[in-house]
Amino acid sequence: MRIHATVAAVSGALALSALAVPAAHADDSVGDTKISNVVVNGGKSVVAGPTAAKKVTVTFTVTDNSGADWAQAILYHGPSVEKSDTGAIADSSDGEAKCTKVNATKSTCTSAFTLEPAYNLTNASAGTWKVWAVAVAKDDNFVQKDNVKSFKVQRAAKLTVNASPEPVKKGRTITVTGKLSRANWETGKYAGYTGQSVKLQFRKKSSSTYTTVKTVKTNSTGNLKTTVKASADGYYRFAFAGTSTTPAANAAGDYVDVR
Repeated sequence: MRIHATVAAVSGALALSALAVPAAHADDSVGDTKISNVVVNGGKSVVAGPTAAKKVTVTFTVTDNSGADWAQAILYHGPSVEKSDTGAIADSSDGEAKCTKVNATKSTCTSAFTLEPAYNLTNASAGTWKVWAVAVAKDDNFVQKDNVKSFKVQRAAKLTVNASPEPVKKGRTITVTGKLSRANWETGKYAGYTGQSVKLQFRKKSSSTYTTVKTVKTNSTGNLKTTVKASADGYYRFAFAGTSTTPAANAAGDYVDVR
């Protein structure tokens, strides 16, 4: 069957990291088969640390008047599946999704994938990924989509803070330092995230809410340093809003006793 050959070509290309598949593998369909309700990683961004493999689950619905026969999803990074630079095929032995019949015309399908630093995760691949998918019905109708869902794959971030001296007299200068780092998927370590805007925030001892004091930029090694005047007992922290390639991060508050 032609659609099986297409999937085999795409899967094989991904497995070999060649990702050079014919343009015929773009959107295509015959009949009334549809793919809908695609959810990647429970609707959350995929955040991976520097070394540990990340398991990602994709679920979707297949509908056709004759019922679903089989389906498959593939994850990839790039403008299209033909021009992908990396990706992942499902962990199942045949690469196909596990489809459970809901009724005569609808099935719910699930695939599990593994994303692993230094294998199919490179620093350049952080950001938007896409889901290529195909579904074939019992009457041989099918639908094939180059991008049924986009999602984020991000490099895990860490943020630290230290406010000193402790204790300090009211009105004196407090120096606040810290570091913003993120996973380097190629070295297997965390590395400083340079040139990023980070907010210094303060929470009074009697309050549960942080307010922004000022914004500071990380230096060439991801380090942060600024000063404030001691005004009241409370907690200082740095807060990073995140980028398309790196999630938001907040440092644990550092308490300063003002006397």
